[in-house]
Amino acid sequence: MNKTELIAHIADHSEISKAAATRALEAVVDAVKKTLKKGGTVQLVGFGTFSVGKRAARTGRNPSTGAAIKIKAAKVPKFKPGKTLKDHLN
Repeated sequence: MNKTELIAHIADHSEISKAAATRALEAVVDAVKKTLKKGGTVQLVGFGTFSVGKRAARTGRNPSTGAAIKIKAAKVPKFKPGKTLKDHLN
């Protein structure tokens, strides 16, 4: 499912316009991004938790030349599915 299909699904099941569904989806995504940028977590009970993880700096290899390269430390988004979501899939 892509973003357009998700918006159509939200609009159909919520009985709202696609424009309103687009604004709602973008508001949710924006709220998650802003919270993660601040280092917080977003917990949707029954669905899952979005959080920020830290990846340490490390040495990697350039696949074409084999030369060693330094890879900087980074913050990465993480998602841990909730029990209800896991149970729904099994």
